[in-house]
Amino acid sequence: MIRLGHLASARSGDKGNHANVAVFARSESDFHWLREHLTVEVVARYFAPLGLTKVERFEAANVWALNFMLYNALAGGASRSLRIDTQGKTLGLAILEMMIPPPGKRKG
Repeated sequence: MIRLGHLASARSGDKGNHANVAVFARSESDFHWLREHLTVEVVARYFAPLGLTKVERFEAANVWALNFMLYNALAGGASRSLRIDTQGKTLGLAILEMMIPPPGKRKG
C-alpha cells in the first residue's frame, strides 16, 4: 500500500455546509489509474466519520483531476459548525493520507 499523496496533490474548501476535494494526478498514467480506483464509494468510506450524506465525483481530464463533492461534511458550515476546520481546508491534506494499492508497473 502507498499514500495517495505519492500519486497526487489536492485542494479543498467549503461550499456552505458541503466541501469539495479536488485530487490532481502527477501524470496522465496516474490519472487513468485514479479514475478507475478512486471511486465515490472509496472516498465516501474514507470520510464516513464526517457524517456525509452523499458524495459525487466530477472529472476534469484536461488537468488530470477528480473533484469530489462531500455533502453535509462540515456540520453546518463556517458560521454554524463547532468543528476546528469549519471550511474543509484540511480535507485535501487528509485524502492524501489515504492508503491505496500501488498501480501496476508505472512509467517514470
